[in-house]
Amino acid sequence: MENLIKMFTEVFLCVVFLFSGFSAVFSNEIQLPEKFVQSDSHTNNWAVLVDTSRFWFNYRHVANVLSIYRSVKRLGIPDSQIILMIADDMACNPRNPRPATVFNNANQHINVYGDDVEVDYRGYEVTVENFVRLLTGRNKNGTTRSKKLLTDPGSNVLIYLTGHGGDGFLKFQDSEEITSQELADAIEQMWQKQRYNELFFMIDTCQAASMYEKFYSPNILAVASSLVGEDSLSHHVDPAIGVYIIDRYTYYALEFLEKVTPDSEKSMGEFLQVCPKRVCISTVGIRKDLYPRDPFKVPITNFFGSIRQTEIVRTRLNLTLPEEPEEITDTHPDEPVDYQLHLIEQFPSKLFQ
Repeated sequence: MENLIKMFTEVFLCVVFLFSGFSAVFSNEIQLPEKFVQSDSHTNNWAVLVDTSRFWFNYRHVANVLSIYRSVKRLGIPDSQIILMIADDMACNPRNPRPATVFNNANQHINVYGDDVEVDYRGYEVTVENFVRLLTGRNKNGTTRSKKLLTDPGSNVLIYLTGHGGDGFLKFQDSEEITSQELADAIEQMWQKQRYNELFFMIDTCQAASMYEKFYSPNILAVASSLVGEDSLSHHVDPAIGVYIIDRYTYYALEFLEKVTPDSEKSMGEFLQVCPKRVCISTVGIRKDLYPRDPFKVPITNFFGSIRQTEIVRTRLNLTLPEEPEEITDTHPDEPVDYQLHLIEQFPSKLFQ
């Protein structure tokens, strides 16, 4: 009897050991990389800004996306890190009484088209295929650098979408649509390929919240202009052009961003409150269960501004060009070194003398 009890005890311990081993293996398989979840490796910012609507009566959608473009560019994100997709050219439309301009206010306070807009995808280039290829990095051969999202594991990415949508889909040019599941899978590919550190998803369309419901990747903060079953409404008409010129949510978002400076202490939590229902009429949707941090402790410039690596040098830099560069030797390590910057001329003028 004693031997039988001992045998059962050994079997029980083996089963417990095997079960704990399987549990450890399983937990390791689904455990997310700690360096990403903690989000402490932020080094640069990118913005993907997309207008999916064509035709003159959708003027407001172009004004929407250009308003966000103007803000992120003003706050320091360079054009080389902004992907701008516009489905129609309202600035040069023959119906536009003010050529080469796009305004988001009937009083013409801000020309959001400006004089240096760089559109990366225009007209019929704005398709679901190109958008998904852009996010996932699966670009066609021959795609120019300016049309690629060259992010890395340290990139914070802002994705802004505006257009016509419904429950679980967003139209592209009234000819095709992207579903919420397709969008979620594209973002998951971004995560698997380490193409972002944190991602802020912002969408202004009818039933906008349905587009982030399927998200399942980590480090995503999302905001939508309307909940499922609600329309996202326009703000006001410009009598001079006869159409609505901006949507309500983007109008109040821009009003907030105009008060933000590159050294601002405003937070993402404050930004998520920019359009209460009394002014938006629709209910703004927010999803933050996939985001590991408190939005009120995240500076708004983490997504709308620019992060640049800076090296602090305590010694003087000599920016003059010497005739014969001298090799710097470390003969006196305690003395400050007079570094000299040697520039290569951009145009080979010597070849033409």
